[in-house]
Amino acid sequence: MNTNFGASIDLARCNSTSLSLCSPNLEISVAKLHVPVLRYFSNRLSAYSFAPKESLCRRSRKASTRILYSISNTYVDESNKNEVGLTYKSAGVDIDAGSELVKRIAKMTPGIGGFGGLYPFGDSYLVAGTDGVGTKLKLAFETGIHDTIGIDLVAMSVNDIVTSGAKPLFFLDYYATSRLDVDLAEKVIKGIVEGCQQSECVLLGGETAEMPDFYADGEYDLSGFAVGSVKKDSVINGKNIVDGDVLIGLPSSGIHSNGFSLVRRVLTRSGLSLKDNLPGESATLAEALMAPTVIYVKQVLDIISKGGVKGIAHITGGGFTDNIPRVFPEGLGAVIFKDSWVVPPIFKWIQKAGSVEDAEMRRTFNMGIGMVLVVSKEAALRLLEDAQATNVAYRIGEVVKGDGVSYQ
Repeated sequence: MNTNFGASIDLARCNSTSLSLCSPNLEISVAKLHVPVLRYFSNRLSAYSFAPKESLCRRSRKASTRILYSISNTYVDESNKNEVGLTYKSAGVDIDAGSELVKRIAKMTPGIGGFGGLYPFGDSYLVAGTDGVGTKLKLAFETGIHDTIGIDLVAMSVNDIVTSGAKPLFFLDYYATSRLDVDLAEKVIKGIVEGCQQSECVLLGGETAEMPDFYADGEYDLSGFAVGSVKKDSVINGKNIVDGDVLIGLPSSGIHSNGFSLVRRVLTRSGLSLKDNLPGESATLAEALMAPTVIYVKQVLDIISKGGVKGIAHITGGGFTDNIPRVFPEGLGAVIFKDSWVVPPIFKWIQKAGSVEDAEMRRTFNMGIGMVLVVSKEAALRLLEDAQATNVAYRIGEVVKGDGVSYQ
């Protein structure tokens, strides 16, 4: 049998117990591998590999039997069955690189970095946000579900600008494809119209681009932007947040529109198809993965109108770890109560099927909380009381002195 070893590296140092002689008649060799620690191990990984002699034996004139041996990107744990946990970076998305780019852009254009851009306009601010839906589009192509992807598109922008307390005014979309399929485009745009209706804004216009040979046949790309407005004296900016304020989480419908590069890798590793049921659930994987993003505009504006809201974070790429601190003044961080809300089954499946670590899950996905509001203690009591009769909300944490996000 063959057993693979490794920790996302190309070469590892092997300390062999039987490679010094490498007899031509030797049928199998036993190697004890000591793989340097990377991100998945404490100390060293020791394991035994049974493999054909030609794959392990390397002749050496020295007494030492140390060799360099090319290994795969999987490792063996105590059960000799589990693979290295997938990460967003290994799936092709580097959050750190994105953060670095934002820092560099900020040096050229000071003032950016919020969820929406604010432009002074009389006694108000115009607040703008732009986004796409990422590689969720790939699943739309595979599942044939195109009538809700437009809701995702609108949601990603309007949910960003409402974090400033802005009411969305209008939305514009960009639809690009190699060959225009009118029926397909109509389905997509119907979803955009639905998203605008949910957020009570106007679909003001858009652009349809036909670009031969640029996209694969039957595929398209989507992006869009929203503009809203908020009075200058009503802006939600986090400046008044203090130690002891409460974090209120509003539930998501599932993955929303972030992390799908990792999701697709997990799906491939799992061996399941999109037509299969999500393990333990009645919904198919296609239905669970393509659930449209919740549009929080009405709910959030209603909560703001009752007072006590100091900051709002839209939980998108970067998850809790990167998004919540964006609304805090310097010197403040957050403690998240891990068991304070119901984590949807789709996230549990992703973590198990992809062997994804807790920290990676919290930095990639919303984990069932799509929007976090930072409110005073008094407002939290009122909000949670109201939530029992209307929309669900959870007390998921609190503001503390320090920085970053910790979990307990």
